[in-house]
Amino acid sequence: METETIRTNVITASLSLVEKQKGNVALIFTICFLSTVFGGIVSMLMSVYLPVTVKDLLGNVSDEKMNNVSAYINAVFLYGWMFGGIVWGIICDKAGRSKSVILSTLCYGVFTLLTIVSPSWLLVCVCRFLSGFGIGGVLVTTTILVSEIFTEKKRTVMLGIVSVGIPVGFFIAGAINNLLQDWRQAFLAGVVPVLLSLVSVFVLPESDKWKANRYVTSQNKNFSRELFAPAHRKDLLLGSLIFGTMLIGLWAIFSWTPTWIQSISTNAEVQQQRGSAMMILAGAGLAGSFFSGWIANAIGLRKTMLMCFAVCFIMTFFVFKLNASISLFTFFEIGVLAFFFGISQGALQVYVPNLFPVAICASATGFCFNTGRLFTATVVFFIGALVTLLGGYGNSIFIFSFVFIAGFIATLFEKEKRQKVYR
Repeated sequence: METETIRTNVITASLSLVEKQKGNVALIFTICFLSTVFGGIVSMLMSVYLPVTVKDLLGNVSDEKMNNVSAYINAVFLYGWMFGGIVWGIICDKAGRSKSVILSTLCYGVFTLLTIVSPSWLLVCVCRFLSGFGIGGVLVTTTILVSEIFTEKKRTVMLGIVSVGIPVGFFIAGAINNLLQDWRQAFLAGVVPVLLSLVSVFVLPESDKWKANRYVTSQNKNFSRELFAPAHRKDLLLGSLIFGTMLIGLWAIFSWTPTWIQSISTNAEVQQQRGSAMMILAGAGLAGSFFSGWIANAIGLRKTMLMCFAVCFIMTFFVFKLNASISLFTFFEIGVLAFFFGISQGALQVYVPNLFPVAICASATGFCFNTGRLFTATVVFFIGALVTLLGGYGNSIFIFSFVFIAGFIATLFEKEKRQKVYR
């Protein structure tokens, strides 16, 4: 009886708090969206500038050395992203949503600026690791904060729009590549997240839903805050597999597409081709993320994810196995692939958090979002390190795209859920 009373009180309080916080919705949403956008910019800047950055840092060295250093730089960023997502998820549940958004944004902004003055590739790796650490946190904390300020009816659409921030950032990174040849100047983009975090200290409110749920669950002795409690283990495993496999494929393709284009292009304007490819990847991904909420509401989150895994696998084959040179049709194929990537990212922002109760939502979401990054970083590294053995970048990317099949199978075994405020 006591447990039922607590549950009823939490649900009632949560609904009233959503109404109470409506005045802050636009402000919270704007800050979270901007933090995500600049996280996308910082994420992709190194990929679009990677060939010239490594050459600037190393000078004239063998192609093998160039490939290995490029692989290290890409991989350490994703390792940082992985650890950041997990650590900031725990902080988010313990210390609060808004504090975590502010501090993780400040983290990636500061270390993006420090990348500019790094004199060696080893120091660039350190800065990229810590930039990734902050961005990994931003993607978890902004997702949780936004999900807690909207009603269930609007949550899917609004989280889909927030997920647009990453491809918007990718698109801007591609545009910056076309405007600035100096990679160090490009990394001045880190100024904006630093300023955003400083302003947010004074204007970003805490989630009332988090505060209410934290109090009520503390009154219930039967509630377990343990992330790995038996009730959560299956969802943690399948959630990690579903998100991780899509992430592996996405980052393998986004990280190495510019270098793949460089390796097969016969066009003298190869820099513009690299930048254009990234802008298409980002633009089509943006469109997919934007429409993901409506698509998921129409056919269901689970069916949406199954569709995305299937189409992404097929289009990876078309892009990287059937193109021996770069043409307009190549860019069209890249756009189709990125559109379904975008849909998947928007759908996953809702699908994974819904698997867990509010009290451990950020920790569990951070775990699922980032466990796969351990394997993602390894894949990104091995694509560069084993490119010669595997017969080129196209073959390497396609071989690793079989993770989409694993994600498809994992989705078949996981059922779609609605998040409960209290369990």
